[in-house]
Amino acid sequence: MYRLAPALARLGLGLLAALPGAAGAADWRSASREPVGLAPDPAQVSEAMVQVYGARVVGAKGLFGVHTWVAVKPTAAPAWTVYEVIGWRLRWSDSTVVVRQGDPDARWFGSVPELYAQRRGAGVDALIGRIDAAARRYPWAGEYRLWPGPNSNTFTAWISRAVPELELDLPATAIGKDFTGTTVLGPAPSGHGLQLSLAGLLGLSVSRVDGVELNVLGLNFGLSPLGLKLPLVGRIGAYQPPRTLAATPAPETADAHAPANARAL
Repeated sequence: MYRLAPALARLGLGLLAALPGAAGAADWRSASREPVGLAPDPAQVSEAMVQVYGARVVGAKGLFGVHTWVAVKPTAAPAWTVYEVIGWRLRWSDSTVVVRQGDPDARWFGSVPELYAQRRGAGVDALIGRIDAAARRYPWAGEYRLWPGPNSNTFTAWISRAVPELELDLPATAIGKDFTGTTVLGPAPSGHGLQLSLAGLLGLSVSRVDGVELNVLGLNFGLSPLGLKLPLVGRIGAYQPPRTLAATPAPETADAHAPANARAL
């Protein structure tokens, strides 16, 4: 199975490249990166927060998959910090992992993001510390494969497994979330339950968060508490963040908690 994976990956990428309607350079360079209003303004909300987003990728590949990322805001921080993997960074860097300040709910080159998970309030600062630590020990930072992984969804699932309190249920279109390298048996992408995975090409996940999900060559079929998971569609059903208290204005001393500037790990 492991020897077959590279050949299957090349075949899958070739089929994607042959699809009509792939976006050209001018398309993504001019595409919107504006926020869509799903994330609170740090100037208006003092409490710690974590949000996880996903949006369809650029071009014809977006028919099949999404790009995902994790955003955090420690207590009283004046800005959001975004953690994500960007494959094309390997053209000039030895790491795909990026940590940057920015809008957590920005469009992904024109694609409107969807909120997949959110945690806020007491205890979230500790989760943020564990998210940062997990990002720094991501084992595939020096490699990237669109299919079957490792890719941005592999990274998000890596963080989710390290911080199961996020209770993140990724949709079927998060191709790469099931890639676990040579590990065959371990926790499901949410960090709960169990997953059997053969190089991300064939597997089964069972947990109270992920539900029951079958992976066949990266095409996922399943049913979880959030809805029905299907290839291309992603999920029939959506995450609804829990109701929270009114916004709390950040104190004047917020600058002392500012996260570091954008950097690669």
